[in-house]
Amino acid sequence: MCEIPHTFAPGDTMTEKLNTGSHDLPISDALAAFMATGWADTRRDDVSALPLAAYTAKRRAALAARFPGERLIIPSGTLKARSNDSDYRFRSHSAFTYLTGDQEPGNVLVIEPSGSATLFLRPRSPRSAPGTAGQEFYRDRRYGEFWVGRRPDLAEAEALYLIDCAAVDRLDDVLGGPARVLRGVDASLDSRVAAHDGDGELETFLSEMRLIKDEWEIAELQFSVDATARGFEDVVRALPQALAHRRGERYLEGVFGLRSRLEGGAVGYDSIVASGAHACVLHWIRNDGRLNENELLLLDAGVETDNLYTADITRTLPLSGRFSPIQRQVYELVYEAQSAAIATLRPGARFRDFHQAAMRVIAEGLHDWGVLKIGADEAMEADSGLYRRYTLCSSGHMLGMDVHDCARARSEVYLDGVLEEGQVLTVEPGLYLQPDDLTLPPELRGIGVRIEDDLVITADGARLMSAGLPRHPDEIEGWMSAISS
Repeated sequence: MCEIPHTFAPGDTMTEKLNTGSHDLPISDALAAFMATGWADTRRDDVSALPLAAYTAKRRAALAARFPGERLIIPSGTLKARSNDSDYRFRSHSAFTYLTGDQEPGNVLVIEPSGSATLFLRPRSPRSAPGTAGQEFYRDRRYGEFWVGRRPDLAEAEALYLIDCAAVDRLDDVLGGPARVLRGVDASLDSRVAAHDGDGELETFLSEMRLIKDEWEIAELQFSVDATARGFEDVVRALPQALAHRRGERYLEGVFGLRSRLEGGAVGYDSIVASGAHACVLHWIRNDGRLNENELLLLDAGVETDNLYTADITRTLPLSGRFSPIQRQVYELVYEAQSAAIATLRPGARFRDFHQAAMRVIAEGLHDWGVLKIGADEAMEADSGLYRRYTLCSSGHMLGMDVHDCARARSEVYLDGVLEEGQVLTVEPGLYLQPDDLTLPPELRGIGVRIEDDLVITADGARLMSAGLPRHPDEIEGWMSAISS
């Protein structure tokens, strides 16, 4: 990484300290004076509003209506050190971006008791101001434009986000008095505002208001799903090279990661690229294994769009291009379970219905195989659940800006609630037959299968957003053959 020599300039105080490195060299008075001159005016007056700005205004109004007469504070979050003075790539808090469209670190949304909203942000660095204020643009490795790129000034931000903007150093002017704060996002802000009994209620509502997606969000998610499907095609196309590499899983992780960076900002979560028995590890992200053409590959991945919406899709693929008889047996049971789950999706159905439908198929299949020694009815009883030894996790979740979206919603409106038009969710039953499980016949041990798709609840059922990727084993084999030929 590039280094630039800088340290304290004359007149600096400890409170004015810039984000400089411990190993940086001094800057002379002459260089500081030279850096303050000769810069063109790059302010823009032709900035147009982001397409989502009209939607964020409606969301802020709904939030203000939920807590009338109260001050609400939602921060974007702060940079986090990865190691020493190197930060992780910043990812703003989903609630903040949902309400503003902004994704910059250290910014804060404040909704006043009147319902008016202000976005407090770090404006562009002045290049001729005295002291450290005029030196941030080339000295500050965390925020300086020479280091991390240009950010909008206040006028540009107002045009982009269609919201009143103010410099973040004025935030203390509005922090007096009671306020609800989205806590655990910005430690400095948490310490400056007294805790409110209703802070948790704010966090809960910020999750619940994202349960129903508007048309802009559904289009954004569809783009993510389609880009993810293209990433899966890339992976199948790269299988010959990955099979020859000692870290074939990681090779494929990189292939999908390239698609994610080309079509979005990143992956929506760490990709699971699990071959063979690694597929029995539910969240296998080491991705350091060699591929064996006689085994299956479980790929669970999603492209996160530039606006932070992510797909979440899983396919289990035969690395040889064709399922063996025992692999097909396991795959077809999971396929039947997923199909049964999808058939339950409609407005008014209980959220838990699709999981129960999938698990009944799984339990019946395990019993038919002789693996489960009790019948499906008994196994499905709350005081039993023995089938879960082989499947364990839930069969789906809400999807949106977070891969496990709306996680702070109350159980009565999410897990124990009913489905509504506009909700987007995953359906992802699986079987994870551990390699050391002595209750299994040897030929089943070490096989892991998950099939996961993304669906949006419609007025009369559900639409399979990920229909562009095949699900049936015959279709999987034909699709892989067509890509490889």
